[in-house]
Amino acid sequence: MKTFPRLAIYALCLFFPLAAYAAGAEQTSNTASKVNAESSSPSSTMKTETATFAGGCFWCTEGVFERIPGVKNVISGYTGGADPNPTYQKVCSPAMKVSDENHAEAIQITYDPAVISYDKLLEWFWKAHDPTTLNRQGNDVGTQYRSAIFYHDDNQKELAEASMKLVDDSGAFKDPVVTQIVPAGKFHVAEAYHQDYFANNPNDRYCNFVLAPKLRKLFGE
Repeated sequence: MKTFPRLAIYALCLFFPLAAYAAGAEQTSNTASKVNAESSSPSSTMKTETATFAGGCFWCTEGVFERIPGVKNVISGYTGGADPNPTYQKVCSPAMKVSDENHAEAIQITYDPAVISYDKLLEWFWKAHDPTTLNRQGNDVGTQYRSAIFYHDDNQKELAEASMKLVDDSGAFKDPVVTQIVPAGKFHVAEAYHQDYFANNPNDRYCNFVLAPKLRKLFGE
């Protein structure tokens, strides 16, 4: 897969948030409404459950899981860190990129367990990124890009541990899996311009060179 040099990717990461910030800020209330509507809609009698994963840039993980049948909603955000008010600029800052207290770029998935099980979501999680590279995915480097499963109950923890052992023992990856399996904490919804990023920015250079090839590989798009 063709990728940008590291400096070019870093420049893009700095440019896109600034360019989109003004428009994205106006949509923040809409993003909050999107989150609340999924959990409180009186017209829905469907029983849904929640999964929280981190696997590199949340533009990529969101783009993958939004396409999976049974997934009802995917929200990009930050979790697993110490900052009570994380922002994209803070999470991506040079000081935090090397900090063990940094948040991960993560996605919170609302899914219908009658259509897709947590086990199946875990299978997609392993396919969607490289879980053997510590604090990086390709040219995206920093603790915010770590691989992590944030479990919401003991059952999810047991399934995640068993799934990781199965993947590690299978030899699917030449290097050991370094994914963290940790309790889910507060999930901070990311800025509005990060939500549905690929759908809203299909001609974005990062999407074209990184995410689009991944989607073609996984879904034949």
